[in-house]
Parts: sequence; structure tokens; C-alpha cells
Amino acid sequence: MNELIKITYNNDRPAVSARDLHDFLEVDTPYHKWFPRMCEYGFTNGEDFLVTDNFVPNSAGGPQHQKDAVLTIDMAKEICMIQRNEKGRQARQYFLQIEKDWNSPEKVMARALQIAGDKLKKLESKIEADAPKVLFADAVSASKTSILVGELAKLLKQNGVDIGQHRLFRWMRENGYLIRRKGLDFNMPTQKSMDLGLFTVKETAITHSDGTVTVSKTTKVTGKGQQYFIEKFLAG
Repeated sequence: MNELIKITYNNDRPAVSARDLHDFLEVDTPYHKWFPRMCEYGFTNGEDFLVTDNFVPNSAGGPQHQKDAVLTIDMAKEICMIQRNEKGRQARQYFLQIEKDWNSPEKVMARALQIAGDKLKKLESKIEADAPKVLFADAVSASKTSILVGELAKLLKQNGVDIGQHRLFRWMRENGYLIRRKGLDFNMPTQKSMDLGLFTVKETAITHSDGTVTVSKTTKVTGKGQQYFIEKFLAG
């Protein structure tokens, strides 16, 4: 099929320049008057056409500002009918053929395969980008060792999370994982955290020189808790 008017593709749909159509139709009215008049037939900017600002060479070879519009094939066909002349008939038949070709089973299948291929590439890229994070989280989940909150902060920092021990403690308190009330239970796991299995509390008996015994409590992050917090931070 001979190309009567250049066809472009806007969001994968065939489209045509309003100026190119104006030139082909050999309209006597200047473009800047003709196109607004065509729009009065009920066409909507953003749906039937999209106004564009272009720079084209002027007679001196420099850039010249020029307005144009990208038309849907449906709008172009209607404009051709409005002209009521041989050029309009030729252009309309041309657009009908373009539309028929674009809607052919082969072209529909080709577009579907292209879309599927693009989605697959994006998915593969995401899997590749996430692989280190996934491997890291999986390795942690397999760990049976509970670690200190400060050690968890170091692990996070090694994997790109900008956080230290004090900020991590504060974040856990502010988000309801550790008790924020000052007192003996300060920085101890909340009931919610214990129910989720995120922490354990290590109790150590300390015998002082006067014979008294006190119990020191240390919050430690379980393997499950390590995976939980790592996934939470790495997910952003």
C-alpha cells in the first residue's frame, strides 16, 4: 500500500499529523484558520487529537516555532468526509485501509506478543534487581540465631539501609515493636512483637559484691524477626 500521508503511532495506535492532512487535502484556507474550524465539529483535545509544538527550519535555515496536532484515524476520517471532494475521498479510503491493516489478526497478535515481551523484560529486570535482597532475606530466615538490635542495624546498613543502632531502636519504639515507656520495661518487646515471634528476651542473673542478685534483660531479634524487619526495610 502506497503511503499517501505519513502515519505515526501514538500509544501504539495509528495517528496522522493535522498539517500533513491539510497539505494532502490541498485546502485553500491557511492551516491556523482551518484546524480550529475542523475542531468545531465536536472533536476534543486529549481524546480525538493532541496539540503539539514543533520547531521546523525557516527560510534562513534557523528554527521556527510551529503548532501542529496529532489526530486519531477516526478524526482524520471524519475530516476527510467534511471536505466533500476527491482528495478527501482518497484520504478516507487510505485511512480505512490503515485501520483494517492495524486491526488484522496478524497485527493484533504481533502487538500482543510485543506487550507480553515488554512485560517479561520488566519482570526479569525486577527479579535480577531483587535477587540479592531475596537471597539475603532467605539466608537470614534460615538462621536459628537471635541477634542484638545493634547487629541487625549493621546487617541493614551493609545492605544499603542508612540506619544505625539508636535510630533502629527509636524506629521500633515509634512503630510499636518495643515499649517506649520509660522504666524497667523500656526497649522490651511489646505484646504484639512477642505474638509475632520477632523477639526473645535474654535474662541474665548478676550477683553483686554485697550478695544481692539482679536480673538483666536484653532484647534480641529472632531469625523470623530478622527476616521480617529486613524485608520491611528493603521493600522501602
